[in-house]
Amino acid sequence: MKEIRELNLALGSTAEKWELLRQSSDPLGERMTLQMGPQHPATHGVLRLELETDGEAVTKITPYIGYLHRCFEKVAENVSYPQIVPYADRLDYLGAMNMALGYVLTVEKLMGIEVNERVKTIRVLCAEMNRIASHLVALGTMALDIGAWTPFLLLFQEREHILDLLEELSGGRLLYNYIWIGGLAYDLPSGWTDRAREFCDYFEPKITELNELLSTNKIYIERTANVGVLPPDVAIAYGVAGPNLRGSGVNWDIRKNEPYSGYENYDFEIPIGRGEVGHTGDCWDRYMVRVREMGQSVRIIRQALDRLPEGDVKEKIPKSFNKMPVGELYMRTEAPRGEIGFYLVSDGKKNPYRLKARSSCFTAISALPAFAQGGLIADLVAIVASVDIVLGEVDR
Repeated sequence: MKEIRELNLALGSTAEKWELLRQSSDPLGERMTLQMGPQHPATHGVLRLELETDGEAVTKITPYIGYLHRCFEKVAENVSYPQIVPYADRLDYLGAMNMALGYVLTVEKLMGIEVNERVKTIRVLCAEMNRIASHLVALGTMALDIGAWTPFLLLFQEREHILDLLEELSGGRLLYNYIWIGGLAYDLPSGWTDRAREFCDYFEPKITELNELLSTNKIYIERTANVGVLPPDVAIAYGVAGPNLRGSGVNWDIRKNEPYSGYENYDFEIPIGRGEVGHTGDCWDRYMVRVREMGQSVRIIRQALDRLPEGDVKEKIPKSFNKMPVGELYMRTEAPRGEIGFYLVSDGKKNPYRLKARSSCFTAISALPAFAQGGLIADLVAIVASVDIVLGEVDR
């Protein structure tokens, strides 16, 4: 931890000046404790960070969570397996399709259900569209936190097109209850695939526009390059996952390493951080991984639309859940913010004996004190934005 702080100090000239100030006898070097949140726009939810500061330099970070605790795991013990799906949606409410998919695949694995190719393909379509929508929020709010207003408006405008498509499918724009155990709530509406293709053609040039507007912007690079460097060994030690792990240069994506829903049949790449404008694992790398992942998601969506077979999306939905298999298992999938895992214990009843959700946002917050201290308060704002947390998933 000391080495990481020294690295952050060495990379940031302004932070280095504050460190020199701390070592002097200047009264500005006195330490102060500040509360960042839980009601603070830069904490991306009700997260409280207790900061020990030395002037503008952050010398210690202590995260406090629990302000959005909704008892997901306890509720799951008292409702039936199908009734858990809407609660799973609300874990990461910006990636609800991915949350439901992870839970549903866990139950299907327990029950030995194998859905047909049409269901698998539509689930992939939903998951990748929701991944893009989630990343658009992450990138737009990160730009806003750093002071760029235009990209925020642009990216939220593009997100509306995805929400319109998902609303056609499910009737919801944020929470869907669409992916069900054994199938889907509804089949695709007439003309939906054509509108999905039109979106792909429309959206791809917008990624190029974002790169020209923000990714290569000199001010943006100076605010994010060499800031909040997360070394790969520290990321692995804390269980960091998803774009945050890949931003540190670790090539790990469950869609590739442990494929599910037919992802092994899709041709796509895994973007990783390479330290192109700064040090590998900095805020810019985490940002850029998400930008490139959107392009790969468009690539997957196109392939899914091309291979979409015929089939009944409800043929494997069980009529009753009163007699469940007895056993326990763990299933994980690649959500927009990383691994979402469910540890399920069944005693044969219609509701789980235990359902434990593993959150990648929780591990990201856990790692903050290990790599975020040593910079300025303004740097911390950029770091919290770059790890892209959702407190609904953290508190569960």
